Amino acid sequence: MIVVTGAAGFIGSYFVGKLNRSGFDNLLLVDRYDDASKERNLVTKHFSRQIDRDDFPEWFSKNAHEVDMVFHLGARTDTIGQEPESYEELNLRYSQLLWNACAEFQVPLVYASSAATYGNGECGFSDAHHKIAHLQPLNLYAWSKHDFDVWVLRQKKSPQFWAGLKFFNVYGPNEYHKGRMASVVLHAFQTIRNTGEMRLFRSHRDDVADGEQKRDFIYVDDIAEVMLFFLENQHNPGIYNVGTGKARTYLDLTKAVFDSLKINPEIQFVDTPRDIRSRYQYFTEADIQKLREIGYSKPFTELEHGVEEYVSNYLVSEHCY
Repeated sequence: MIVVTGAAGFIGSYFVGKLNRSGFDNLLLVDRYDDASKERNLVTKHFSRQIDRDDFPEWFSKNAHEVDMVFHLGARTDTIGQEPESYEELNLRYSQLLWNACAEFQVPLVYASSAATYGNGECGFSDAHHKIAHLQPLNLYAWSKHDFDVWVLRQKKSPQFWAGLKFFNVYGPNEYHKGRMASVVLHAFQTIRNTGEMRLFRSHRDDVADGEQKRDFIYVDDIAEVMLFFLENQHNPGIYNVGTGKARTYLDLTKAVFDSLKINPEIQFVDTPRDIRSRYQYFTEADIQKLREIGYSKPFTELEHGVEEYVSNYLVSEHCY
């Protein structure tokens, strides 16, 4: 049995579908099933059981012998929240609880970290373990993920195998429910379809032109492929960046959405909201050398191809996968 936490969410539900297509359907799906907007993400999925996240720790303590691997993808992912106790409870303490249980019962664990832990990038984007403690995140979500990474690296007792995956800017099917936290691709699609134009944040730095802010945008299918790799290759525990290794601009991404909709680009720039301006990342780019060195050799989806597939195959038809 494979356990997936956050199974009804964006990455979790897509990964469940990927597991199904790879021949796995003995799955235990863990989530908080009180958000009707996420129900559609699991309609076509095959699994053995669903369980509330609050009930899972007790179930796991009694049934760990049935579990072959845990993919811990559940978290509070809102990057603008201001309730530290919520992030500490859901992203740190709950993760620590699962780590300790996996260590006790020697169950392999893969968990989701985040590129948000790199802050403004002044410390670089290396996933070398000796550099991680020095990172300076910019928001409570990122700090909670960072604190867990640092805690993990200090543990003397660990699961049979473990990997922490620092996901960069993920886009793709099944993120309809995320609202403001959805990818720019989804926001651009909705805005362009409704208005024929798109607004991007103006740069508030002299050395970066408007729209030239860069992120490492990665298609969710590539994220799922990397997780499948760790399911099948449990030899090199550690924290790994999961991005394309190639930063692209918001202009590139937005023009790709316009092209997918066959609409001439009309782009306006607006001030970055003050509540996130001081915590805004202007550049992210995954250093994926370590992931390549352990044998992950698949190419990552080019931005234009990923956006075209997402828009044409999913967003236009509002299809989940």
